[in-house]
Amino acid sequence: MTKLTSKELTMITDALTFEGLICKKARAYSKSLTDTDLSECMTRIADEHERRYNELLAVIGG
Repeated sequence: MTKLTSKELTMITDALTFEGLICKKARAYSKSLTDTDLSECMTRIADEHERRYNELLAVIGG
């Protein structure tokens, strides 16, 4: 694995923060929405951001 620079690590850490927040918000929205279609859409969005979060975490060895 290539060693990451401090700038790259900072960028990945920031991206992890944002992906995590988006995932949490989308999950919360999916549980609070009464419209089934919108709720399912929010669940898919949360799943996608969770996937991105996990991929970023793997980059830094987490």
